[in-house]
Amino acid sequence: MPGWFKKAWYGLASLLSFSSFILIIVALVVPHWLSGKILCQTGVDLVNATDRELVKFIGDIYYGLFRGCKVRQCGLGSRQSQFTKKKERKKKSLPSDKGEAVFPHLVKELNAGLHVMILLLLFLALALALVSMGFAILNMIQVPYQAVNGPGGICLWNVLAGGVVALAIASFMAAVKFHDLTERIANFQEKLFQFVVLEEQYEESFWICVASASAHAANLVVVAISHIPLPEIKTKIEEATVTAEDILY
Repeated sequence: MPGWFKKAWYGLASLLSFSSFILIIVALVVPHWLSGKILCQTGVDLVNATDRELVKFIGDIYYGLFRGCKVRQCGLGSRQSQFTKKKERKKKSLPSDKGEAVFPHLVKELNAGLHVMILLLLFLALALALVSMGFAILNMIQVPYQAVNGPGGICLWNVLAGGVVALAIASFMAAVKFHDLTERIANFQEKLFQFVVLEEQYEESFWICVASASAHAANLVVVAISHIPLPEIKTKIEEATVTAEDILY
């Protein structure tokens, strides 16, 4: 049985792996990977808008891996477009209303291979996070006979899980920077208006994935700390001294 010191650190490692599992699920569900400002270039060109009037043509956009939201401003107030699997519906909305389901239609016009790879990597990271948690629990309960099931195995699975999450993050960044992901989403099924992306920023779902990869990196530190030898507490044994007076008695 491992000592209490190693049990505590292996317990922390299992919690970090489980937290990484939960974080990836949250990142998949929440559609806030990236947000930005979009300019209705067609409306600006039609009215020859000045710098002060540009604010009337700047809308908002945010999206995730499965869906997103876009509000377009083309000088006539905000408009909302909804896309479903069967048909497309468009309606005029109030300035506070937002909502546009982007997927699954949009993925057909994007780099589908890259998008599917991001999803597969994140699903693989979910499985690897559970495996690393299982190895940490195993080492917390008992000392494995095989070295591959010991601390080395914990490190191996955490390196794989963290690397897969990092690869998914890098793939998403490549889709944004090199494949103009935001601009394609902004101009999806737009026939009359052309939109230009003014600014982009990564949102909470993206940083949640970064935190997930960081949790696996922290696990490596935890496993290393668990192997620090604790100082042994030695009790000093006093030697009995016999004097001449003791012999007389």
